[in-house]
Order: sequence, then structure tokens, then C-alpha cells
Amino acid sequence: MEVDLAAFFERSGCVGQLCVQSLDGAREISLHADEAVVPASVFKVSVALEVETRFVDGRLDPRERVKLPAAGRTTGPTGFSLFDDDVEVSLRDLVVAMLTISDNDATDALLRRVGIDAVNENSARLGLGNTVVTGDVRTLLDSIVQEAGFGSWQAAMEWHAQTHDADRRAEVERRWRGSAALTGSSRGTRTTAREMATLMRFIWTDQAGPAQACARLRSIMGRQLTRNRLASGFPPPAKVSAKSGGLAGVIRNEVGVVEYPDGRGYAMAVFTQTRSAGRDTAINAAIGAAAAAAVEALIRQEQDEIAAGLPTVEAKL
Repeated sequence: MEVDLAAFFERSGCVGQLCVQSLDGAREISLHADEAVVPASVFKVSVALEVETRFVDGRLDPRERVKLPAAGRTTGPTGFSLFDDDVEVSLRDLVVAMLTISDNDATDALLRRVGIDAVNENSARLGLGNTVVTGDVRTLLDSIVQEAGFGSWQAAMEWHAQTHDADRRAEVERRWRGSAALTGSSRGTRTTAREMATLMRFIWTDQAGPAQACARLRSIMGRQLTRNRLASGFPPPAKVSAKSGGLAGVIRNEVGVVEYPDGRGYAMAVFTQTRSAGRDTAINAAIGAAAAAAVEALIRQEQDEIAAGLPTVEAKL
């Protein structure tokens, strides 16, 4: 029985890409899963994997204290990005802030510690060659406002809060949406739905790195505060662990894993791009609804194969 996944996104006023895989790697359902997409804060999972791996193999001390100076702090809507004073925190607690509340300043501090090249090399090692980080969060945000014609993120926010004629606003909106950071182009940080679903599956099956590192990522992602996207499609007793991502009113994503009490589990990655502003609530709901429909389709597929006495499908990846 086929499911029209695209309809979930069309009704909410966005374009979407989706991939859901069973944790054993045997089954998958997808929509435009190999298209290059903008990860937004979803890329922070890859950063966390590299950091946690270094904790386990001894290259980093998780208790090492890091100073986050107030001057030059990376812009963001949560966490240390909002603080007025200098902050001192351990490396391992930076990972918690990065994954649970998507703290941008914590992310950039960790990227400075391990380096962007190391994050990309780890993705390549896992066979995720289309998952590439090209800069830290500060660089990403600066590139968007600069391509739109602003000198800083603050200047852009102040401009958007003012009244402007329709033509001028449309021109800025066109340049804003056309920036490399928001189009998934080869110039910007990018990934695909299939590769992020695969990364989730690898983390949940200890294939992404040391078992201790994977276990800690699973634990932290289970405490993410955002609960209105993937989790909205899977009420208890299902458990959803996830990492959300959003960017500049255009990108709205989430990746994660849903686990059921009977041991079944599914890795999920959903990416969306809005056609117009003001559709946040509808798009959040569509992310959860589309993922739930995909999981239901995989469950029906498995049940049909069992009923027909078919052999188990070999893992694709």
C-alpha cells in the first residue's frame, strides 16, 4: 500500500524530503531522499559525534573547562548566545547545550576545538559523502545576511522589524532565500535525508563510533526540548529522540529515532523548505505526520512479508 508523503508537505505550504529506515537496515521508505538539503542545526549531531568520540579515545578531556567570552558571541535564540557575561563550562556540558537546546555559541566553541575538517572526515568514513560542513554557525549566519545586503545579523533583524514597500521587501526576500546557506548548494553546508537517517541508524546501532560515544548521544538526544515535530507523530509509549534544525524562517528540519516498547525502532530524517512565512505550526505538524505515515507503511510492509512467508530483506546500507 503506497502512501503519498508529498501531500503532507504540500498541505502545510512547504517542500519536503524524507527518509525513514528500520534500525536493522532492512527496510526504507523515502521522498526525494538524495536531494541536497540545508541541515541547519541538524549538522550539530555530526559535531557531537566527533567530540564524543574524542572523549572516549582520550584525545579530549570531557571535564576540560572552556571560557565563552561575551564579546564576539555567536548569535542565537537560546542558551549561552543570550548571556551577557563570560561563561565557563566543561566540554561535555557544551555538547548537552548544543543538542538539547541547539546552542549556537556552544556549537562554535566545539567546532573550534575539533576542527571542521575532522567532522567532515568522520562523515566520509561512515560513507556519508554528501554530508559536508563548510563553516561554523557564525559564518553561516553572516553569509545569509551579507548575500541579502546587510552588514550584520542584528542589522537584518532590525530591518525586518520595520515597514518597507512591497517591492523592496520582495527583493530582500529573494536574495535572502537565494543565499548559498539556504539552498543546499555546493557552496554551503549540506546533507541529504538518506544520509542523516543512516547516521541516526548508525548511532543507534553503535556503528557510528565507540559504543560509549553512541550511547551518550542517544541519551542527550532523548532530552531535546523540541517536542512539536517528529514527536508529535508518535504519542507514548513510543519514545522519540531527536535533533531539530531551523534557519532564517525558511528551513525547518528534524532527525531522530522512534523506539517502541516491543523493541522495534526507526531512524528518521525530515527536511522542509517553506514557500511563505507564517506556516511554522503547520510545518511542524507535517514533519511528525509524514514520519508517522512512513513508519506505518514500513510496519505494514513487514507484516505483509511475514504473512506471505517471504525471506527477510537484506540491509541496504
